Amino acid sequence: MGFMIKFENLAMVAHTIVSRIVVWRFVKFIHWDYMDQKMNVYIWDMDETLILLKSLINGTYAEAFNGSKNVQTGVEIGKMWEDHILQICDDHFFYEQVENCNMPYLDVMKQYDDGRDLTDYDFSKDGFGPPCDDLNKRKLAYRHRSIEQKYKKGLHSILDQDMIKSWRELSDVTDSYTDMWFSAAKACLEQCAVGNRDLASSSSSAVATNDTIFQHVNILVTSGSLIPSLVKCLLFRLGDLIPSENVYSSWEVGKLQCFSWIKERFSGPNVQFCVIGDGWEECEAAESMRWPFVKIDPRPSSYHRFPGLTPKELGHYFSVVYGESDSKDNDRLAPSGS
Repeated sequence: MGFMIKFENLAMVAHTIVSRIVVWRFVKFIHWDYMDQKMNVYIWDMDETLILLKSLINGTYAEAFNGSKNVQTGVEIGKMWEDHILQICDDHFFYEQVENCNMPYLDVMKQYDDGRDLTDYDFSKDGFGPPCDDLNKRKLAYRHRSIEQKYKKGLHSILDQDMIKSWRELSDVTDSYTDMWFSAAKACLEQCAVGNRDLASSSSSAVATNDTIFQHVNILVTSGSLIPSLVKCLLFRLGDLIPSENVYSSWEVGKLQCFSWIKERFSGPNVQFCVIGDGWEECEAAESMRWPFVKIDPRPSSYHRFPGLTPKELGHYFSVVYGESDSKDNDRLAPSGS
């Protein structure tokens, strides 16, 4: 599928480029006095954590319920989601063209983007393909910029009404089948991100009086390819909670490398990290970084799953590594009655 562009030693290419970009992203994102403000960075896995897909398609999600859920219904739901993801990727996000050019995040090609106006640019006729020279890297950067713009606008700006209706119906069916897993995961992200709204609305006088202000950031690090992962964020209504610049693909570089970039991007004495996922790779990477790790398990008897997981519980994991004050800080994010 698509043009075959060989990015030799992609990990080295990404590693070289990221060193030039990380400072730009860091300065763009962070503007606070570390002595007065704290940041909690939540690093989420995608599949079988924020969403269920593989376990629906292979039937393992339903089988864990010992007959109370219809396996075939779950398989059909999963395949419908898979069809939607692939269709949107190919029709609107250049996936056929860039499938073999996976990058760890969108900004990694930014140095090749000359800022050209893409309003009337014809992506189907620009000759994008091998060799992997600066010209084609620029064309890839154009595609990444276009994808970023579409991501910010959301799917309602590109899908027709029939597709939107089908999407809504599938979302409702899925939530019903999974006992509100998807809605509960989104609600947890919203509660984790509430600190951003507090920070945005805080007056300068509050900072001047040395009141501590807490910022909470959601990051996605997925082992899947970048473009389908971005589309998943939009389809599962996570785009407003995880901006495109916070989506990382560990497909080639591994999760430990992504975590290292994130630590460099959000470095500071009052920045704390917590990893939430279901797999061994993110668990080992979190251990290597000495960050707390929360293990998600879709089985109905598991301790951490959706619905169930809350920012208050995540705060307890923060407190194990960073001290008791974090548990109290995260209590402020929990809705009343939690």
